[in-house]
Amino acid sequence: MMYALLAGGFIILLVGGDFMVRGAVALAQKLDVPPLVIGLTIIALGTSAPEFVVSLKSVMNDAPGLAIGNVVGSNIANILLVLGLPAIIFPIACSGSSLNRDNLVMILTSVLFIIFCWQGVLVTWQGALFLVLLAAFLIHAYRAALKGDGEFAEAEDDFDGISSFPTSLGTAIFMIAAGMGGLIAGAQMLVIGAIDIARIFGVSEAVIGLTVVALGTSLPELTTSLVAAMRKHADVAIGNVVGSNLFNILGVIGATSVLMPVPVPQEVLDFDLWIMLAASLALVPFVLRRAPIGRVAGIAFTLAYLAYIGSQFSDHGISLAFLDSQ
Repeated sequence: MMYALLAGGFIILLVGGDFMVRGAVALAQKLDVPPLVIGLTIIALGTSAPEFVVSLKSVMNDAPGLAIGNVVGSNIANILLVLGLPAIIFPIACSGSSLNRDNLVMILTSVLFIIFCWQGVLVTWQGALFLVLLAAFLIHAYRAALKGDGEFAEAEDDFDGISSFPTSLGTAIFMIAAGMGGLIAGAQMLVIGAIDIARIFGVSEAVIGLTVVALGTSLPELTTSLVAAMRKHADVAIGNVVGSNLFNILGVIGATSVLMPVPVPQEVLDFDLWIMLAASLALVPFVLRRAPIGRVAGIAFTLAYLAYIGSQFSDHGISLAFLDSQ
């Protein structure tokens, strides 16, 4: 059953991610909104929903390490893996007109998150501030889209010859909703199966959150970015990652800590938060130079993520409980 949940979850995530990209791009066409803005709002909200569900449930079950690890690990995976793997297949452009601003906001948000975490517990007022900042960011992104900077007109060429995008507004909205549902359901299936398998080996709560759960809840971002990159629509791919990381901190952590205090494990403070910040800073050279994330960088990002995962298990060790039970 555990392996069936893993396989079924991945398939549903893949289909849901494809539906999300098709519906979001079609909606962008209908509403004349830049694809980057769609990636920073609708797609990011849908793909961050699994993180919110898992984090809230973890805190309610007295598992704060799982909740914080889920968000921190997901943000690390989003940059190193979600951008790394697609870049190996096809270069991911960093040419969006608002990408400089959005990447800076992501870095500043990560710094503020680290400062709050060092107080030991995330509380209501901090969560409320995160939610206010998220609302301000979305309003600003919407107003920027209304001004029109030519970005959408340039991206329209990427849609030519693709007949599989929905043509009606109702169908586009339905595909987005169906994609969101698939992403949430698929992620939940995968996470349940992955946690059961990981716990057989006696892996700690924090390590599960930072690795297995984070990877499981980042699969929606990975699938949507892979689909977007294969369709040569890089604006959605890079916007998806930046937007999801913002939603993970401002939305997921914000809403969770408003509902109840979220303790921060010391091991996350000492190591993982800094890896998250370093991963965010790794995008700066590409964004500032408007250079694509190519195959070499993609391989480097992917290897860095594998090294990070390896460090988690080598530092904490894997219990022999599984072997002892055989």
